[in-house]
Amino acid sequence: MQDRYHAELMMDEPDFRKRFQSIRRRALVLLTDVIALSYLWTLASYCWNRFVLGTGSYITLPWWAMIIIAIEIAAVWENFGVSLGMHLLGVRLSSRSEESNPANHALRYLLWHIAPLSLISFFFSSKEEPWHDRVTHLYAVSAAEVEEKRVSWYRTSWKNALALIGVLTVLTAVGVTDMDLYALFTRASRTGRIWTRLLNPNFSLLGSGFRLLIVTIYMAFMATIFAIVVAVPLSFFAARNLAQGIIGRAIYTVVRVAISITRSIDAIIWAIIFLVWVRVGAFPGVLALFVHSIADLTKLYSERLESIDPGPVEAIRAAGGNKLQVILYGIIPQIINPYLSFTLYRWDINVRMATIIGIVGGGGIGQSLYQYMKVSDYSSAGMMMLLIVVTVWSIDYISARLRARLN
Repeated sequence: MQDRYHAELMMDEPDFRKRFQSIRRRALVLLTDVIALSYLWTLASYCWNRFVLGTGSYITLPWWAMIIIAIEIAAVWENFGVSLGMHLLGVRLSSRSEESNPANHALRYLLWHIAPLSLISFFFSSKEEPWHDRVTHLYAVSAAEVEEKRVSWYRTSWKNALALIGVLTVLTAVGVTDMDLYALFTRASRTGRIWTRLLNPNFSLLGSGFRLLIVTIYMAFMATIFAIVVAVPLSFFAARNLAQGIIGRAIYTVVRVAISITRSIDAIIWAIIFLVWVRVGAFPGVLALFVHSIADLTKLYSERLESIDPGPVEAIRAAGGNKLQVILYGIIPQIINPYLSFTLYRWDINVRMATIIGIVGGGGIGQSLYQYMKVSDYSSAGMMMLLIVVTVWSIDYISARLRARLN
């Protein structure tokens, strides 16, 4: 009798985790729709101002007014159709009757404005649905629970919104980048003098250019080698499937955030920082490539770790293997070839990036190329470019063959 009483109490108690997930999903749907509509409004405003009024302004209303309007439109969208957020997060409105009444949708839209209060009470209530859902007989359910009729894409609101966002994004990009296709196709003759000199390289600089090219190759080589030493162990902390416990998750989050920030800063910026820190020359170029390579390789290595076959790992653990044995015999055999392939790919990238870093004083052949271009010595610049093209093509060909053998 007492067990039955406890069971009834348990049935009446709300499942807080389930309630929180339901509220969070509804909030994410609204947030997604508001962001999409605000973005759409901004694009439409820019296109109107740019192509009609010729002002190039992004806004037509204060930002707070735009957000309020976007929230209201999102409320209408979510209550009368399938919004973009509802589609992305797999949420649908469903009626338990045969057909939903438009009046119920209108009532739900009105009650939606007090939905936060309804959801707060729902969190602590023993009822299975929020108050405003029960009143309107329209319930937010998973998309898998609803049978949807197939209709043409142009009759689906979220697809229309997505198409409109795509079109306006392209138009906005055309306006922002100030594209001038007429100039592109009619003024090519202006560059004839430059191309004539570039295609007649100064071969007297072949020896000095080759020495600078060796410096560039070794810059890329040293940066890649140093980056491997740091990125390989770091990748084990950046792999989600290997992060266990609170400490492991915390370390994973810190490492992921750090490499994301590092990758977002261009190698040229790192080169400028190290030029001030150290000196002008090849060494700051190596350091810039080294920092950028660590972030890039760690990301590539960790993603490969996350896709390993868990079978061998579980088998070694079941046999009583310790963490070191799991890594040595369960993980490393699966990642060695992909790691080598990623490393060769990164070295290929570093050779090309080393020439760009030379522009800001990072040493190597890129620095000489920039100096010749700066004084309009296009014949000498053509010699440097010829050496760069031959080297990059050769390294690309060799690394592609090596990666093909490793895969």
